[in-house]
Amino acid sequence: MRNLFDIDPWKIIESKFDPSKQKQAESIFSIGNGSFGQRANFEENYSGASLQGSYIGGVYYPDKTRVGWWKNGYPEYFAKVLNSTNWIGIDISIDGEHLDLNQQQIKHFHRELDMQNGLLKRSARVVFSNGKELEIESIRFCSMAREEIGAIAYSVTPLNFSGNVKFTPYLDGKVSNHDANYDEFFWVEDSRKVDLQKGILCTRTKKTDFCVATAMRFSFWREQELLTIHPNVAQRDFYVENNFEHYLEKGIRFTLKKYVAITSTINHSEFELVAKAIKRVREAYTTGFDALRSEHEAAWQAIWDSADISIEGDVASQQGIRFNIFHLYQTYTGKNAKLNIGPKGFTGEKYGGATYWDTEAYCLPFYLKTTDPKVARQLLVYRYNHLGRAIENAEKLGFKDGAALYPMVTMNGEECHNEWEITFEEIHRNGAISFGIYNYVRHTRDTDYLETYGLPVLAGIARFWAQRFNWSEAKKAYVMLGVTGPNEYENNVNNNWYTNYIARWCIAYCLEVNSKVSKGLVEKLAPREIEQFQHIVDNVYFPQIDGTNIYLQQDGFMDKEQLSASDIPVAERPINKHWSWDRILRSIFIKQADVLQGLYLFEDHFTEEVIRENFDFYEPKTVHESSLSPCVHVILAAKIKRLDKALELYLRTSRLDLDDYNHEADEGLHITSMAGTWMSVVEGLAGVRVYENGLAINPQIPKPWKSYAFQIRYQNQPLALAIDQQKVTITNLGSALVSCQLAGSQIDIEAGAMHEAAFEKFELS
Repeated sequence: MRNLFDIDPWKIIESKFDPSKQKQAESIFSIGNGSFGQRANFEENYSGASLQGSYIGGVYYPDKTRVGWWKNGYPEYFAKVLNSTNWIGIDISIDGEHLDLNQQQIKHFHRELDMQNGLLKRSARVVFSNGKELEIESIRFCSMAREEIGAIAYSVTPLNFSGNVKFTPYLDGKVSNHDANYDEFFWVEDSRKVDLQKGILCTRTKKTDFCVATAMRFSFWREQELLTIHPNVAQRDFYVENNFEHYLEKGIRFTLKKYVAITSTINHSEFELVAKAIKRVREAYTTGFDALRSEHEAAWQAIWDSADISIEGDVASQQGIRFNIFHLYQTYTGKNAKLNIGPKGFTGEKYGGATYWDTEAYCLPFYLKTTDPKVARQLLVYRYNHLGRAIENAEKLGFKDGAALYPMVTMNGEECHNEWEITFEEIHRNGAISFGIYNYVRHTRDTDYLETYGLPVLAGIARFWAQRFNWSEAKKAYVMLGVTGPNEYENNVNNNWYTNYIARWCIAYCLEVNSKVSKGLVEKLAPREIEQFQHIVDNVYFPQIDGTNIYLQQDGFMDKEQLSASDIPVAERPINKHWSWDRILRSIFIKQADVLQGLYLFEDHFTEEVIRENFDFYEPKTVHESSLSPCVHVILAAKIKRLDKALELYLRTSRLDLDDYNHEADEGLHITSMAGTWMSVVEGLAGVRVYENGLAINPQIPKPWKSYAFQIRYQNQPLALAIDQQKVTITNLGSALVSCQLAGSQIDIEAGAMHEAAFEKFELS
């Protein structure tokens, strides 16, 4: 796979403009701050292929479901993450000709995403049809210090002329979603107002009544001199602008500094919304661009101080992991309990919704080990708050007595996914919720959470599984029919091993927690439920190949033609873009880790020999056309000491979007799988595990790497790990003693102390 853009340890760099890559670049160079975000669209007009996108956390629209055949239980809508007011707009024109990089000759182009400082930068030299040559430069950011503020410094320098250039900073709320089911426009205008060097636009979503106020102010500079200008103002439906012409001298830089505040009813009352936006943008304008930038960069530095993973000896690997960490933190900061982690973050519209099972299975481990435990707790309380809706979701499908089915896709706890094989069958998502609770508790020892919030969720999920299993007289065991496992290239299968395994575990864990919870704090399981649950736990059926340790993905899996992914012609990859769905379903090929997903989550239930045998059977059949897949294989490959395979798949997962492996980066990035990239290094190569009995570290290092280093939190104590080809060094940066297992040996590290040890290097196999 060729690299889309230049390789650099801290930056993503596009050194030559290629219109065919524009939509990919708009996704990859996106910026955000956990509250709102913006694709890397150009500030000025661009008539080429583009997906304009400005997104606000938590604001959505219930777009009516579009299906060919309605089935009972279908959700009425698919929640759309809304494209909202375009706040970056700055139109530039000379002699009536608008600046447009799709029209003018481009003599130079440079775009970079500075991940260290959270800045999107761009420069270009363009030649207009009249021969006038203009250099433009822009810097913009979504402030990590002030989460309702965005800022742009947009500079122009006439290179071969002096003369008038027209500037038009504007706000445009007439935006639509590319993925609207019925081409519906989702907004109504509440109010707008424009004045000299300022403007505000307030819009409201239909149906859901979310209000968003976007306010702008700007200043104009000649080099370092603030200029007095006399703009014209204009407005129309969903639009406000200032426009002015100014005489520019040849070779002199002129800069328009635009400040924007975005407030919404996610965080403010409807009555104070406009006033808050005006106040916030006034404060930003008064503070000034340079000071805003400095505090924004300081906020990013604080993140990198604890979250960075440094890799020496492989720049592509280094760039990949920082790209993933960067997008995770600008998607979700943990500061707002109302928000969750959308699969595309603020980079695109596809998938909709704010929450998938990805949050618990992939993102939670990242936040558990890198931030204050309250962030992970908040993600789980989010699910507790949606328990009532999960029970309603189950009732719609015929379940009863408090059974809870958490949605595959949701904004408010209600299921809003409308593909039958996902909505009705990919129910393993319930298991990820329970496992997230278990994972949180073993990391934090937060038994208060378990008793107050955990058990009600665990009980609702266990009740669902108990009703979803049915007794098979033929097998004399409980079976589960008509499901879709993590491998979505298999639908409506019986006895998916992963689903059966995690369902049984959920019931067993619920029984365990129920036995420990104090009476009276929460409603406990009834005696009849305990008896029923235990009978299921003791009698679940699991398909397996006779005479082997290989667990069958589902009944009938061996009836398929046993091929390997290497048998697929390169021209037919990815198969989801070249094959019919019928052909995919009949094939042996696996979209993402399925059995191996279970072996990853429950690694301590199985011997290394069992993991190796299953890995060797399933890995060659996996096409990794889900972003969630390669990272799981990295972790297991490292576990069985296959560092060559681990490194190969690490590069795939870390550069999945950067190199656009699956040819879909133009639609937005795979944010939740980016946490899996972090897991690939920390849980995979470094072998970090938090078990119920404590912390274990079993580090390895691929031969191409000279070293790698990162920090983790264990019981809220920060530890720094540095691994090179000879040794591992662990430094306790916290205030309390930390005990752990290092390569099988128990060690104690005092606060402020460092432990260094040589370790066995495993040869590539």
